[in-house]
Amino acid sequence: MPFDPIERAAETWRAHFGQSSAMAAVTSIMRAHQILLSQLDTLLKPHDLTFARYEALVLLVFSRTGALPLSKIGERLMVHPTSVTNTVDRLERAGLVRRMRNPRDGRGVLAEITERGREVVAEATGDLMAAGFGMTVYGEAEMEQMFSLLKTLRVAAGDFEG
Repeated sequence: MPFDPIERAAETWRAHFGQSSAMAAVTSIMRAHQILLSQLDTLLKPHDLTFARYEALVLLVFSRTGALPLSKIGERLMVHPTSVTNTVDRLERAGLVRRMRNPRDGRGVLAEITERGREVVAEATGDLMAAGFGMTVYGEAEMEQMFSLLKTLRVAAGDFEG
């Protein structure tokens, strides 16, 4: 395309409604999300993973025991319980995690990463790191600034206490 459609939309927005910087910023963030998710999912496809499934596996790798309650996975990944259940279902079918009763209370369910799951995380992480998580167009200082700017929004949304 010979022009930036978001910039063009911002100009049109400004003519019709007024200030357009918030609309342009949100639209750019949403488009960047689409681009990155597509790139990351492409990198993860050979491992039969999506980025959501990869995140869940990494969370289990980072846990002390390699197992977490499904509720804790949802809380840490900031996703709905239904999404966690679907993610764990797919990972379990792939042999990357297994469900087990929580030994602390016998009622809750834990997702535990398998040895194969650990192997897949290591392989997939190598691919993501080699590709710079799709962010190679930015320098380190720009990525830190981007993180800081977006962190302000996340704190304001109540993701965590800032």
